[in-house]
Amino acid sequence: MAQIPEKDNEITETAVTVDAGYDQKGAKEKGGGSVDTSGKLSDLLYSVEEVPPWGLCILLGFQHYLTAFGGIVTVPLILNGVFCIAEDRVGLSELIGTIFFCSGMATLLQTTLGVRLPIIQGGSFTFLTPTFALLSLPKWSCEYTEAANGLRNITDLPPYGSLGHQEIWHMRLREVQGAIMVASLFQVVIGFSGLMGVVLRFIGPLAVTPTVALIGLGLFPEAADLASKQWYIAVMTMVLIALFSQYLRNITLPRCGSYKLPIFKLFPVLIAMMSAWGICGILTAAGVFPTDQNGWGYEARTDTKLDVLRDSKWFRFPYPGQWGVPTVSTAGVFGMLAGVISSMIESVGDYIACARLSGAPPPPDHAVNRGIGMEGIGCILAGAWGSGSGTTSYSENIGAIGITKVGSRRVVQVGGCMMLILGCLGKFGALFVTIPDPVIGGMFLIMFGMVVSVGLSNLQFVDLSSSRNIFVLGTSLFFGLSFPVWIKDHPNSIDTGNEVVDQILSVLLGTNMFVGGVVGLVLDNTVPGTDEERGIKKWREITSVTGGNEKRSTVYDIPFIQPLLDKMACWRYVPMCPAFNGCRRRRHSGYVIEKSKSYVNEGFAANIDRESTAL
Repeated sequence: MAQIPEKDNEITETAVTVDAGYDQKGAKEKGGGSVDTSGKLSDLLYSVEEVPPWGLCILLGFQHYLTAFGGIVTVPLILNGVFCIAEDRVGLSELIGTIFFCSGMATLLQTTLGVRLPIIQGGSFTFLTPTFALLSLPKWSCEYTEAANGLRNITDLPPYGSLGHQEIWHMRLREVQGAIMVASLFQVVIGFSGLMGVVLRFIGPLAVTPTVALIGLGLFPEAADLASKQWYIAVMTMVLIALFSQYLRNITLPRCGSYKLPIFKLFPVLIAMMSAWGICGILTAAGVFPTDQNGWGYEARTDTKLDVLRDSKWFRFPYPGQWGVPTVSTAGVFGMLAGVISSMIESVGDYIACARLSGAPPPPDHAVNRGIGMEGIGCILAGAWGSGSGTTSYSENIGAIGITKVGSRRVVQVGGCMMLILGCLGKFGALFVTIPDPVIGGMFLIMFGMVVSVGLSNLQFVDLSSSRNIFVLGTSLFFGLSFPVWIKDHPNSIDTGNEVVDQILSVLLGTNMFVGGVVGLVLDNTVPGTDEERGIKKWREITSVTGGNEKRSTVYDIPFIQPLLDKMACWRYVPMCPAFNGCRRRRHSGYVIEKSKSYVNEGFAANIDRESTAL
């Protein structure tokens, strides 16, 4: 029996490797321990299908909401500039409310009809880079940014927040909406058709690493721009996040009593942001920051955006097409496909880790297929509502399950309902618009750095002493950083004679994660190397799921209609149905379930530990 070599005992105790399997009800034998016939690991307070008292459900659901808060609110804040929202703070608050509402919808769909594991869905960073590439086309240049740079007269433009200005940023948002919706159809087809295994066959860690790492590396200009408005405040925010997430992570509160909550480990970003926000308020009242709008540090004041709290509505219900009818361009769809594929690969690992930490059997083929397909539907809904991004599984919330020892599906569903409710409160979204820009910049520097680290963590499966692997990694990363910069600086350099093809190539070649991922994929599959050297052997073990349903667990059954499905033999051939028997793995593929269990816990659970303790 293997044990995860991690320093955090709370997650390690939950993520030990098991040698025996589950019975019909999902009961599991812990290596060296006894069988818990209730279907949960012996140190879990509540497993997937158990329901805590409603008071505790609400408290723990709110905890999941707070854990996902930092990642969700980051997406609209980083898209503010590229959408040309600028000083329309009421519009930005409505966009924040929309993404929380869509995250709640996607969470309820995933936990009820999708993979049915306690996984929070939230705004995905993988769609940010394609969005920036799409809106960098000359036709989408922001007039207000040009005016700020002295390239045009600001008096020729509609006032911020006016109907004319709203139409300017609504047009950009509609273009992104349509691209996300159409591209997500690919994810729906891949998921519900059971083709995810075929996709994973060609993708290894040396292709995933540059793809994910370049998401964070490609966003550093936006983070640096916000932080540079007052570097002292930005660095202070970074120090606070580091203090709470690293140095104080094992401190529990209250110090007395039977129940102690590792508050700094669960909410380091939220606590740090609130603390920095409060310090900025004190410094503003003390007159430390300048009152001149052109003075350095003015954006750190907390009294410059208070009008949004007055002007925003108390209650606003987001609805499909609220920004207008989505538009679709071929270039946008192809660009968003890069984000869709990256999101799918990450989610497979999240499902396996979540099942382990929540006391559920390893997810069978049909559950993974449904989960991927339902994530695609969640992205389509997010596009229809106009959240500005798609949705994906949140690893930090999976880490929270390991800390709290509560893997109840109902708790996460309550958290999803809270997202729906708070997404309809206009003043709630407006509150976060008032956060000073340098505080947001400091948060971005940490969070985007973590995205890079998560991408690089996939190298744990690869032989880094191999010159072949070093070549593939270095070339894909550096080319993925360099070539999109040239495309951006020379927007008219691609001229095939067909405007549509020109736009497609401009978006794809201007997307860091696409360029780096394709270079890594091609080199990894063409440069000679053994499967063990490339990390393919271990990668296949960790991305494999159970091939059959000889001992089907009710955890992954579809609610309400499962008895009907069991009566009809034809459903055993449908990849998304629990009766699906799966496909036989080839002997040489290395998909060995016993090994997979051990390596899944050592790999993904360890990664989840690192992510949850860092943020």
